[in-house]
Amino acid sequence: MRVKTGYIRSRRHKKIRKLAKGYRGMRHSTFKKANEAVMKAGQHAYIDRKKKKRTFRALWITRINAAVAEHGMNYSRFIKKLNDKKIGLDRKSLSELAVNDPKVFDAVVKAVS
Repeated sequence: MRVKTGYIRSRRHKKIRKLAKGYRGMRHSTFKKANEAVMKAGQHAYIDRKKKKRTFRALWITRINAAVAEHGMNYSRFIKKLNDKKIGLDRKSLSELAVNDPKVFDAVVKAVS
């Protein structure tokens, strides 16, 4: 006796089409195209979650470099001196200080040099 798919297939298809909501053309209505689009979107989302960390780190480094340049130093020397003095501030917090609290950042630069 064969087993018919019944509501299980329609539930699965409905779930995929719901994920493809807002896609253009057949990619939002046809299961086959929607499934391809959703899988590809998932791959891009996974890759870009990794890329996000890289881009933010680059932004922090750029901000720190710009803030340290005002004190006649460059980024790499600043980080080297931070490590030598064993000051445990990471790049994210340093960039936040440079943007939002320049006086405190100036104090950190003076402590380093």
